[in-house]
Amino acid sequence: MTELLIKDGRALKHVQVREYVRTLVSGMAPGSPAPSERELVSQFGVARMTVRQAMDALVVEGLLERIPGKGTFVARPRRTASAITSYTEEMARRGMLAESVTLLARREQAGPGVARALAISEGEPIVHWRRLRRADGAPMCLEDAYLTESLLPGFLHAQLPTSLYDALEQRGLRPTWAEDSINADLCHGDEAGHLDIDAGAAVLRHSRRALSGDKVVMVSRSVYRADRFTLWVQIGRDA
Repeated sequence: MTELLIKDGRALKHVQVREYVRTLVSGMAPGSPAPSERELVSQFGVARMTVRQAMDALVVEGLLERIPGKGTFVARPRRTASAITSYTEEMARRGMLAESVTLLARREQAGPGVARALAISEGEPIVHWRRLRRADGAPMCLEDAYLTESLLPGFLHAQLPTSLYDALEQRGLRPTWAEDSINADLCHGDEAGHLDIDAGAAVLRHSRRALSGDKVVMVSRSVYRADRFTLWVQIGRDA
């Protein structure tokens, strides 16, 4: 089939696929089926990952929704911003299976930067949990989470949870709001080995300070593969 992508390089392939699907489903009733990934791969002559990235963007944006075992459909309009989600929840929303490998889990003393972010004194005990996060079996990000030890007694002496947010929720500390910062950067050598990319490749660095009410419960620093992850943020005016 004739390839439909523009060849002048002014738009990334996944952006062109995304906008084609957006135009195709605009005006369709909620619940109408969206084109399948297989159809789009054949139609555009691109890799499945390119199509998945385009569809992921429209799912996160709220234009499409995935229903396990059935497919992807036009979503019902969302009137409120999405809740704070964990990595596991976010990957599930994108139709991907999240997995984690613990690289480090230990008690440390808070350095000046982490102490300031956690609103504690420098040198206070904290939990440092570093994980390689995977999606559909492939590396997605490298995450360092820092937690005040006094809020999580016994955390390191029990089996580490699959989802940190679920563990916090069980203690009444599920984050209710967060302060995020995102910036583009180049991958360092040790990060490249874990993420299975070349040193110096483009990455997204995502820092989060998560609070439950007015209590800081977690600070995290994550490094995402820029070739696999697109971060989408909803903005708008208050009613």
